[in-house]
Amino acid sequence: MKIRNILVLLASALISLQAFAQASNWPTPNKPITFINPFPPGGAVDAFGRPLAKQLSSQMGASIIVDNKGGAGGTVGAAVAAKMAPDGYTWLLGAVHHSIAPSMYANLSYDITKDFEPVALIGSVPHVIVVNPTKFPKNDLKSIMEEIRKYPGKYNYASTGNGTSQHLTGELFKMQNKLFITHIPYRGTGPALQDLVAGQVDMMFDTLAGAAPFIKNGQLVAVAVATQKRVDAFPNVPTAQELGIKDFVVYSWYAMWAIKGTPKDIVDKMSAEVQIALAAPDIKERWASMGATAPKMSRPELASYINQEIIRWSEVVKKSNAKLD
Repeated sequence: MKIRNILVLLASALISLQAFAQASNWPTPNKPITFINPFPPGGAVDAFGRPLAKQLSSQMGASIIVDNKGGAGGTVGAAVAAKMAPDGYTWLLGAVHHSIAPSMYANLSYDITKDFEPVALIGSVPHVIVVNPTKFPKNDLKSIMEEIRKYPGKYNYASTGNGTSQHLTGELFKMQNKLFITHIPYRGTGPALQDLVAGQVDMMFDTLAGAAPFIKNGQLVAVAVATQKRVDAFPNVPTAQELGIKDFVVYSWYAMWAIKGTPKDIVDKMSAEVQIALAAPDIKERWASMGATAPKMSRPELASYINQEIIRWSEVVKKSNAKLD
């Protein structure tokens, strides 16, 4: 028994030394790191992922490539990433959409909680209720809600597509307040905001990052932010909670995952490097310009948060009967 115990200890020590060797030699200068972005170029994940990749590349002395593999609400790229070797040279950049996808897509070929390991929350942006200033008699949330109740079905809201956080945030608002507002899905943020500004639709539950320029120039009116406290960049915009909607708190968040099986020491090292990058002045300034923050979470805290989001959005999908088509 003593010999067996010694052998077990030696084996454990050898595994630890191998893991240490992997982490100490990672990344190698001649092998690039790939961040798979499962959304098309130019979207929100790019807005966070590319500056982060640049910062990490500089501080780590590594070549980092952002590879866009868009399709099916981020599920195509995530499926590709799930099949990659867990060697620390491929990572997934994803978003709140990956907590929504399990309840919107019936036959996913991957499991975000089993095939990946959360590494870091890289950005968080609150949602804001914005309206076209010509559509309602009064542009404050209580008056708007009274108008919608008075004329059920008359008003509509735009989203960036079925099953997106903008769509489900609208459905959550409708359910919480027992309102009838018609959903108008678009193919992306740009077309939705363009039609909202033009008056083709009435309102939107967009991220602050997307809506901020239109709020600042007066083309849209922000009537409430879906946060616990007011946003520093828009101190005159009340929170939904201030206006009596206590549970309307919604953020679009963005995260990095490791492929399941990536050596723990490498995941720990990347996690630490990301936190250093997020504290860099250039990154903090860029995030602030998008109305974003990067709340620090431990890896277990992030895993718990993602699980809570999966449960939350599955309930919204079920109760609202949201569909992709």
